[in-house]
Amino acid sequence: MFLILLVLAASLSAQELSDLIPPPRLAPGDTLVVGFLGGFDRWHEEHRGVRKLALRLRDKPRVHAETVSNHHRETALAWLMRSLDTDGSGILDPAERTAARVILYGQSWGAAAALHTARDLDTLGIPVLLTVQIDSVGRGDHVIPANVRSAVNFYQHDPLTIQGRGSIHAGDPARTKILGNFERSYMGKTADPASVSWVRRRFGGSHAAMEADPVLWKQVERYIDDAIQTR
Repeated sequence: MFLILLVLAASLSAQELSDLIPPPRLAPGDTLVVGFLGGFDRWHEEHRGVRKLALRLRDKPRVHAETVSNHHRETALAWLMRSLDTDGSGILDPAERTAARVILYGQSWGAAAALHTARDLDTLGIPVLLTVQIDSVGRGDHVIPANVRSAVNFYQHDPLTIQGRGSIHAGDPARTKILGNFERSYMGKTADPASVSWVRRRFGGSHAAMEADPVLWKQVERYIDDAIQTR
């Protein structure tokens, strides 16, 4: 029990803004992408699907990608706000808000965190190009706020495992396009041992297998690429 508490405490250790890449100096048309990891995963776990995708996105021109633990959404919001403050005034003016190009995605608790962050940005008058939820787990993670242009949801409802949110819908269909609620199944499949711990393979079931599915993450990447191309 003591060992479990130590592991949990390490997982919940605070994530600071200084742990992330410095807020970038944005040029017109640049896109900010934030991925939220699930469970108690730390933001820099490079074998997690959320982190792997962010590292690939960093190789794309005019894209600035970072990952955040789902229980440190305030860090993501601080990074976004500082990045969008292009004149360094400490206050986002109407032009900076309107020019914002933000994409949010996440897995499990991280998917719910992405949606809650979109709501935070809505209260600040900041638009979001796209939200992507992967096997979303959380309260209030099904209604997409009106500041989000497009949203897509991936989930599985296999038995004997954590099941993600099966359906999302737009709070304002005139302003948000739902690209789809796509169900996948991982019955009889196991995740690659190189990317998933023994505990996840043994007890995570399809929820863990989905998080480690490279085909799924390629599909997520395509949706993000499409949103990046949106002008």
